[in-house]
Amino acid sequence: MAGRSADDDRSGTVVTPSAEFPPLTPAEVDALRRVGAHWRVGAPPALPVDPTLDRYRNHPAPGRLSRLAPIALFRPAPGAPAGRDGLVAAERADQPDSPLGRRLGRVRRVLLGPPLASAAVLHERMRKLVALPVLSSDLLSSVAYGPEALLTVLVLAGSGALGLALPLSAGLVLLMVAVGISYRQTIPAYPHGAGSYLVAGDNLGVRAGLTAAAGLMLDYVLTVSVSIAAGVHAITSALPGLTPFAVPLGVLVILLLLAGNLRGVRAAGNLFVLPTYAFVAAVLGLLVVGYLRAAGRGFASVAPPVVPATQGLGLLLVLRAFASGAVSMTGIEAVSNAVPAFRTPEWRNARTTLTWMVAMLVVLFAGLTLLIHLAGLVPRPGETLLSQLARVTFPTGPWYAVVQVTTALILLLAANTAFNDFPRLLFFMARAGHAPRRFLHLGDRLAFGNGLVALAATAVVVFVAFGGHTEKLIPLYAVGVFLAFTLSQSGMVVHWRRHRGGGWRRRALVNGVGAVLSGLVLLTAAVAKFTEGAWVVVVAVPLLVLLFARIHRHYRTLHAALALRPPPADPVPPAAARGPAAGPSGAPAGRSVEGEEVPQELRHLVVVPVVRLNRASMRALAYAVSLGRPTLAVHLAPEDAEADRFREQWRAWGDHVRLETIVSPYRAVVGPLAHYLEALHAAAPDLVLTVVVPEVVLRRPWHRLLHSRTGQRLRRALRALPGVVVTTVPVHVLE
Repeated sequence: MAGRSADDDRSGTVVTPSAEFPPLTPAEVDALRRVGAHWRVGAPPALPVDPTLDRYRNHPAPGRLSRLAPIALFRPAPGAPAGRDGLVAAERADQPDSPLGRRLGRVRRVLLGPPLASAAVLHERMRKLVALPVLSSDLLSSVAYGPEALLTVLVLAGSGALGLALPLSAGLVLLMVAVGISYRQTIPAYPHGAGSYLVAGDNLGVRAGLTAAAGLMLDYVLTVSVSIAAGVHAITSALPGLTPFAVPLGVLVILLLLAGNLRGVRAAGNLFVLPTYAFVAAVLGLLVVGYLRAAGRGFASVAPPVVPATQGLGLLLVLRAFASGAVSMTGIEAVSNAVPAFRTPEWRNARTTLTWMVAMLVVLFAGLTLLIHLAGLVPRPGETLLSQLARVTFPTGPWYAVVQVTTALILLLAANTAFNDFPRLLFFMARAGHAPRRFLHLGDRLAFGNGLVALAATAVVVFVAFGGHTEKLIPLYAVGVFLAFTLSQSGMVVHWRRHRGGGWRRRALVNGVGAVLSGLVLLTAAVAKFTEGAWVVVVAVPLLVLLFARIHRHYRTLHAALALRPPPADPVPPAAARGPAAGPSGAPAGRSVEGEEVPQELRHLVVVPVVRLNRASMRALAYAVSLGRPTLAVHLAPEDAEADRFREQWRAWGDHVRLETIVSPYRAVVGPLAHYLEALHAAAPDLVLTVVVPEVVLRRPWHRLLHSRTGQRLRRALRALPGVVVTTVPVHVLE
């Protein structure tokens, strides 16, 4: 793990449910202490209800809106001493109250499975035998269309140009090995995620990292579209009657992949083990039988059918063919992006898996290309080259069907590599503020649901727009992925020169060779295929980089607007800051909340949900305390570590308001908070709960897409609960 410091390990590359709750910096903690020192509100008034929900005494009775005792939705933290130590939300706390909501929830559980607690994130890791099919499905499946993409360009110069396929394939094998060795070095250097975005950004600057991210995002979208298109083509090659239904069939497969990945890493991984290994076994069997047949005729090549030339054989056409064949390498970076998804030791298991993947790729690609040449096959519309090769090799028996079925399966499932890496890339970008923060959220199955849905939706649009035709999508494919390859390997050269550990020159040379070769393919693909559709990627990359920069600028402005600032030297006098005295009103028990008509009959508790201690939450707390009523702050954390960290920050501020923390191990926010407030109300039905929610008010409408609408969702959830008032404290951000 050369080149990584302790500071790097704390920089946020580890995937954790607490990513949505970034800790305060030392400067922010210091400002928090100074702000807290000026809170002179006297002793806080006694709370009119036990915020622990009497967890160590009698349970409150069920409320009017709930048939279950609210305490059943929460439990004390295991092993925690009595006192102000927080609660843990049960799974039922996230269940909706409406009959329709409950029915939809049951359907969701059937489709996606029960929620997983945050503590299960370590168990949602992959062992090597599972990671290999999950992460290699894209890379290995590309041999089904990579050789054909190369020959499709060469045949434009006539059947006489097909002989160039062998030297071009040898160059591609050299490129595969060079890039594979380069990524082997990258993985231990960046053991918490060696994606091109992180490597390029760390060593070449933010813009280079964003450019690599843009290239990868386009590559992942095209991976889904091309894989599904190729898989559907394999099906229609064997069953021509399904050709009119190619587009709806592809869309259905994308939706099925989305549902499978929403079930979580382990559940999705189980879908890929058998099809991937079956495809490898089928192709290896095809190669063995094919070469035995070729040996029977002395390895003499069968003359290909005569194909008239439609273009002259020139350097540009040869370069186009090489760039088209290079799509066989797409997916080679998948392991380096998904290092955190491996079991410990993550980087070592990831590097071993990558070695297996590259070795299998070289064997399958080189073997198929040479066997196609020996069989004298040429691309033709309506049937893939692999299908033709299987028909020639297995003229009788069920083996042709086996090859086609396994090929179709792995091509359709190859898109899962993108489903695994695209949301993870968005996670890292959102963590740095270059993508909407909603992509930080781990769903109830510990999957990045928002990223998965975004990928599926975009891929469906691209697939439908191009009619599901593989040949129309291939020209867009190589530019983005080799842009990321080039920047990643160039970044590693800078990394080795910067750290200068043992053998750094040799390592820099290896990554340098990978960068040069990838750069040559990038330039070739961009120039040779520009008019065929590569211009879309060339234009889209800078536009995406500009979008990422605008998003980051918004978050930077927002952070500056909400950052805590030291108070003025002249604090507000204590008497003015303290506000009116508070205490129990003596209102008679048993009255309906809506029955009070005069202020003296109201008993108040002000509840302030606090996500992070910044100016928005401070303003909400200040507003709540200024009312002079008993005030309770509530913080929901996805795991115990984040709850402990928040309590430390709260003590650093001065502990001016009673705090209750709730660990929500299924990462839901609105449901547990709404049920907690209902439980408080059930414990004291005559109590009026005023929920003070801080809300950031944005000037530009499109900025609202970058933020969750937790306040509005909470208001809707509490609307039907009597005795609860939700008020918003706005914080206006001028931009």
